[in-house]
Amino acid sequence: MTEKVIETIRLSGQDLRYALFGPATAKRTLLVFNGIGASLDTVSGFAARFDDTRILTFDMPGIGGSAVPLLPYRMPWVARLAARLLDALDIAQVDVFGISWGGAPAQQFARDFPRRTRSLTLAATSAGFVMVPGNLSVLMKLVTPKRYLQPDYMLSIGPEIYGGQLRMNTELLREHAAAMVPASQRGYLFQLMAGMGWTSWLWLPQIKAPVLIMMGEDDPIVPVVNGRILAARLPDARIRIMDCGHLFVLTDPQGTAAAVEEFLRRDAGGAAA
Repeated sequence: MTEKVIETIRLSGQDLRYALFGPATAKRTLLVFNGIGASLDTVSGFAARFDDTRILTFDMPGIGGSAVPLLPYRMPWVARLAARLLDALDIAQVDVFGISWGGAPAQQFARDFPRRTRSLTLAATSAGFVMVPGNLSVLMKLVTPKRYLQPDYMLSIGPEIYGGQLRMNTELLREHAAAMVPASQRGYLFQLMAGMGWTSWLWLPQIKAPVLIMMGEDDPIVPVVNGRILAARLPDARIRIMDCGHLFVLTDPQGTAAAVEEFLRRDAGGAAA
């Protein structure tokens, strides 16, 4: 059974809810930056599929169990907040994983804290505003957290916005909605604002850590071409196309975890020092 620790810590005046999944004896720690509006509770199923990796994740400020900050924030602040969490937990170095919106702070962390970053995995994400956008009607439905606040609304729009297996499997959507701790309106807005105008395109070549880019073949939100844009700018990157939609971490957690662990063993230096 996967060991689980969920606690709230105060860092630089911010109450942050975080979770550690997996045994403390694991050889490596994977720092997960989650998608917009998604609480850490949605990561547990994915975390349970790893053999020898501990998963560390946290609720973004204003999401789930983390307090809403007084002011909006930017991606460098999120990266520093994650570094302070690592300091508090006495974790020197991590493999980094970013999902969708979380791909932005994951890239920012890898750039700002290169010595703490063993590897970087980017799932269903892009280089920020330098991206090829998905379906406009789909993107408009992501502007508000309504899908997280109203489960019936999630079930009605989920197949269209997430694609892949979720076009037909509404039970997975029910499980995803049930696992959520709803985001506050202001917390969700601050996440949207953090991404406005942000891009990694200019400095991606500075990231020297090995990078795995995972994209869903049927992703209405972030088309596959965005993964190819990332790969073209990164010095040490490989791309893997998943036979899924945007949420392949949810629809294929076993396959996603296996791909990440294979990458960590083969391309990211094996066991952590």
